[in-house]
Amino acid sequence: MTGYGQAVRQNGHLRIQIAMKSVNHRYGEIVFRMPREWLVFEDRLRRLVGERVQRGRVEVFVQAERTGESPAAITVDWTLADAYRQAAEQLSERFSLSGGLTLADLLAVPGIVSVRGELDAGEETASMLAEAVSEALAELCRMRETEGASLEADLRQRLTVLDGLTSEAARLAPASVAQMRARLRQRMLDLLADSGVSLDENRLSMETAIMAERSNIDEELTRIRSHLAQFADMLASAGPIGRKLDFLIQELNREINTIGSKSAQTELAVIVVEMKAELEKMREQVQNIE
Repeated sequence: MTGYGQAVRQNGHLRIQIAMKSVNHRYGEIVFRMPREWLVFEDRLRRLVGERVQRGRVEVFVQAERTGESPAAITVDWTLADAYRQAAEQLSERFSLSGGLTLADLLAVPGIVSVRGELDAGEETASMLAEAVSEALAELCRMRETEGASLEADLRQRLTVLDGLTSEAARLAPASVAQMRARLRQRMLDLLADSGVSLDENRLSMETAIMAERSNIDEELTRIRSHLAQFADMLASAGPIGRKLDFLIQELNREINTIGSKSAQTELAVIVVEMKAELEKMREQVQNIE
């Protein structure tokens, strides 16, 4: 599920800003982007996020800004400076250029001189980071919960539709046997038309019974109703349910496919198509649920 949260913490010399966002993902993934001096805190902060978010991709952006006097260091990349000087001398010699390399020229080269201030990595900073991450995480989770409520309402509506289609399939199933017997009877009559042999009603009844047994969908309908009930119960339960719902979707799909393979009735085949279409919409939504 998608969500966004942010938080700021500040002391006398440091301002920490946290921005956190989550997007849909089949599994759980947490990515931190933070100053290298604070990488020592990453595992601790990752566990903090992982306690609240088990599914989805969460990106955490950590920015630091010095607000007061803090130690800073000016560093010179001597290797780059020497290489730049040698290149300047070679250019001057090759093309007979006048004028030499100046200090201003060197200072203008990106990377030769850099200003770096070490970020504090003490317990006070660790506490500020944890508080900021927790606040941003709480805001993100509130947004995810709001989206989750909308997803639940949508899925419950689709459960109602599927339940109605299941009842309709159960209503049509008995007629399927009668249609099967009528088609089989006509086929046998056509085959015996020029043979002078009369139709054996007992044989017809036996063949109809065998075909009816093979095409019976009572067990599939019972399992579908059971899966729908479990699905509804899970929607009302606490904790991560996305993978469990995904499993139930697979089981429902299996039962519906079985009904489709057994059905020789046009009306029942139409019901199967509608059930599969509704189930596919549910599958897409379930991928967004933790």
